[in-house]
Amino acid sequence: MTLPLLASAILALLTLGYVGVCAVSPWKSCRRCDGLGFQLIHSRRGKPRRGKHCRRCDGHGIRIRVGRHLYHLWVRTYRTGRAADEAAAKTPVANSRKTPTA
Repeated sequence: MTLPLLASAILALLTLGYVGVCAVSPWKSCRRCDGLGFQLIHSRRGKPRRGKHCRRCDGHGIRIRVGRHLYHLWVRTYRTGRAADEAAAKTPVANSRKTPTA
């Protein structure tokens, strides 16, 4: 097996694996707050307590994966394009060359 063929096979396998992960588990823990929804602060004695509300995940502790987000953008673009095509197909054309028959 040649090197470019092996590299493309590995890249395709990794891509399909990530697509599978995004399909099965579209959410992941927030990296900033470690899935808590807030940042930990420590008191003078070293006891951890609740800190600021995490702005990255809006306090939920989970975020959508990048691949799933890109998929949602693609689907939204596709649907708006289809809706525009269907709306254009339903409207009658004003400059039609057909002559009405009596």
